Amino acid sequence: MRHEIALQVPANLSRRRFVQGLALGGALFGLGLANQSAWAFNSASRPQELRGTEFNLEISEIPVNFTGQPRMATAINGQIPGPTLRWREGDTVTIRVTNRLNHSTSIHWHGIILPNDMDGVPGLTFKGIAPGETFTYRFQVRQSGTYWYHSHSGYQEQTGLYAPLVIEPRDQARYSAERDYVVMLTDWTDEDPNRVFANLKKGDGYYNYVKPTLADFLREAGEKGWSAAWQERAMWDSMRMSPRDLVDVTGATYTYLMNGITPAGNWTGLFRQGERVRLRFINGSAMSYFDVRIPGLQMTVVAADGQDVHPVTVDEFRMGVAETYDVIVQPTDDSAYTIFAQSIDRSGYVRGTLAPRAGLAAEVPPMDSVPILTMADMGMAQHDMGEMGNMPGMDQPAEKPAAMDHTGMSHGSVGHDTVPANPHAGHNMAGMGGGASMEGMHMASQRKPDSMEVAHHPVTENGPGVDMQASMVSTRLDDPGAGLRNNGRRVLTYADLHAVDGWQDPREPSRTIELHLTGNMRRYMWSFDGVEYADAEPIRLQYGERVRFVLINDTMMEHPIHLHGMWSELENQDGGFQARKHTISVKPGQSLSYRVLADVQGRWAYHCHLLYHMMGGMFREVTVA
Repeated sequence: MRHEIALQVPANLSRRRFVQGLALGGALFGLGLANQSAWAFNSASRPQELRGTEFNLEISEIPVNFTGQPRMATAINGQIPGPTLRWREGDTVTIRVTNRLNHSTSIHWHGIILPNDMDGVPGLTFKGIAPGETFTYRFQVRQSGTYWYHSHSGYQEQTGLYAPLVIEPRDQARYSAERDYVVMLTDWTDEDPNRVFANLKKGDGYYNYVKPTLADFLREAGEKGWSAAWQERAMWDSMRMSPRDLVDVTGATYTYLMNGITPAGNWTGLFRQGERVRLRFINGSAMSYFDVRIPGLQMTVVAADGQDVHPVTVDEFRMGVAETYDVIVQPTDDSAYTIFAQSIDRSGYVRGTLAPRAGLAAEVPPMDSVPILTMADMGMAQHDMGEMGNMPGMDQPAEKPAAMDHTGMSHGSVGHDTVPANPHAGHNMAGMGGGASMEGMHMASQRKPDSMEVAHHPVTENGPGVDMQASMVSTRLDDPGAGLRNNGRRVLTYADLHAVDGWQDPREPSRTIELHLTGNMRRYMWSFDGVEYADAEPIRLQYGERVRFVLINDTMMEHPIHLHGMWSELENQDGGFQARKHTISVKPGQSLSYRVLADVQGRWAYHCHLLYHMMGGMFREVTVA
């Protein structure tokens, strides 16, 4: 059953007002500013920064108001986001975290290479921080760049427990700039996250109010022909899915924030004409992909996930959850520019401003049209639809929400562990099916050497947690994704990222571990290889070995996959080095491979960084021994 959008909008606010939030919305408590935004520190609206090697952080609840409805949030030092920590490569840092909540908490240092007992995942690397306790993190900083830190306890990340982290290089920065700003993008809901998860279990489209219309069908028919458009629509109807289900949680409940400020609040960073400005973009949201651009300014991407890349100039880029991108812009005139980040499903946006003087603002562009998923988004260039059977599990009742406590869980089977002769062998994308017949579907991929046929195993074909599989997949590193293709702007892709440094370890991987990203959207179950975390064996790595991970996305959604404690070194379709990342976003029907050096012993988390997917089971333990 679909719910009316009026259920999510405060009665005294229009939908557009709700999306934009309140101009003074934010922390009511924070630094003792009871009647104004806690971010109005100065003309540049810069949140608090802490520098040095010794840090004291307190986690507590504070009252906030982003939408006109007062709520309680989880904050660090009374701020949302928490203070930006600035470290220096080579230093040893000490961070004392005190828990002022009435329940356990934690801090995970996202993307930071550190000893296992400092990683901050309750049940895997430590017991968590109990109420009233102080936990001391201490480790040497072995890298530089833009990162972030957040809770790994329950839904605290959704309720505000996140903050930026900037590490200065030991030597001079490779790419210099006169100004340096963090731009942290997040999503806020007035709802209890437990209720959000329960609503998703009732129906995956609970927060999706934008459905295909007759006008959409007529437009598709004009582009593809009546027969092709009708057969494609019939396919979606047979699967009981919407081609506009790009994300699970949308602007129906989310207000999007930039550095803790609503669109109406308009975060502002100042510059002098001709200066180079470095913007450190961090997607610290729980569930939201953002498409980012600055109309009138080109952006030169110089780092991805904290690691320097060869500069590439673009108009726009997509940020998966937990990814970071550093860009340099150089305004040449005395004008204001809008920093515009729209959600992937176009259900909302957040904006800020770069300006030569406080108080200036530029025009906010309209959001792009809502993307409609097609067979191209499953890696297919064209298709001929045949008969389709019912997808398994569609009529099953919803399961109870899975508790995300990493302790005391039983385990079952683990994913594939194979050594293929050529993991990048050529193949073609044929279709998505989950026991469904897709006879008569023929694909003519535009990049045949970049695709391969997929072999499945019984659990992903028959398990109750799987309602779809990719019959064929492709690498498609140069695909910008749904809603960004041929939009008239130069859009960044993974193919554009070229790391400045080479492999950590030049050895070829000794083995390949293949994992399918799986889910049952109607029951809201998520997993690797059709096995939820509670039933899965750890993925076991030997200390010092070089391993190739291959991820195959069997679902309709993009998944940002994060391995703790070790770098994920993305390969191109020929097995060459592309970029070093801590979070890799995998598109529907896509297969990506990356190498991992198992150089730190211990138990490590490995999961989708979409919070509700992780809580729903897309989580594994990786052990290095």
